[in-house]
Amino acid sequence: MTEFSTTVSGVPELALRWHRAGQGAVLATVVETWGSAPRRAGAQMVVSGDGQHEGSVSGGCVEGAVMTEALEALADQKCRMLEFGVSDGDAFAVGLACGGTIRILLEPVGAVIPEATLADLVRARAARQDVAYVFDLTTERGTLVPKGDGPQPFDQRFRLDRSGLEDENTFVCIHNAPLQVVIVGAVHIAQAFVPMARIAGFDPVIIDPRTAFASAERFQGESIITEWPQDALADLTLDARTACVLLTHDPKLDDPALHIVLRSDVFYIGALGSKKTHAARRARLEDAGFSDQDIDRIFGPIGLSIGAASPAEIAVSILAQL
Repeated sequence: MTEFSTTVSGVPELALRWHRAGQGAVLATVVETWGSAPRRAGAQMVVSGDGQHEGSVSGGCVEGAVMTEALEALADQKCRMLEFGVSDGDAFAVGLACGGTIRILLEPVGAVIPEATLADLVRARAARQDVAYVFDLTTERGTLVPKGDGPQPFDQRFRLDRSGLEDENTFVCIHNAPLQVVIVGAVHIAQAFVPMARIAGFDPVIIDPRTAFASAERFQGESIITEWPQDALADLTLDARTACVLLTHDPKLDDPALHIVLRSDVFYIGALGSKKTHAARRARLEDAGFSDQDIDRIFGPIGLSIGAASPAEIAVSILAQL
């Protein structure tokens, strides 16, 4: 197996990296929204001590003000709660004239959120373990609660992927496993699809035993597994936050993958090929013992019907359907 790991670019991961590099870091998290605020509770941004930032808490309309406040919070090493709304003249000036109101929590790493807590969160995310960060607004301290553990497991929040105030003093930030898309077939469509999927928030994994296709040159910085699908998929977590995209339309590659993912909890399965190709695929799966209900989980031909022809257009249609 040849595997190339991606550089982690999530907000908690970047906050930890900047803190450990001595740059300083502040996590900004949307705690509560009203009206037409552009980001929902749980959206995050990180600001470094030298003014770099990543992520978003408002779609661009208050980031400048948040950055200023974050640098001040880093300087005094204290937690801050910000509120922006149409009734606030400063907020109006930065663009919330649409009537939205948001509350944003600022946590300097080290002083408010301990480095060890942030490191545990980053490890849980890397291991695809669902965890809640529970922040007490009274004590200004947060703790990690793994899914299903403790007296308040927040099952409903995990299921809906919904952060928010549990009560007036308790904010729960849900960190479900990152969305993952497993791509079988390192073809031209995959080259167009992978960067689009990453921008949309998915972690791509590319599987293809054909090393001429599955190469670091064609997919720079991406996770590539050069094993047959049945072997590669056995080592991956195929959970309800995983999608599977089959792009080879070669039964030798697609069918073994389908035999595995159809028995898993993946939320999406799409397979490239014409209607005739998909009909033949259905017949093979029926012969292999899969029911109509099983096979109906497959989107085939893959992608929304938008008249796509080029690899990039097909990639757009797949991502939109996914």
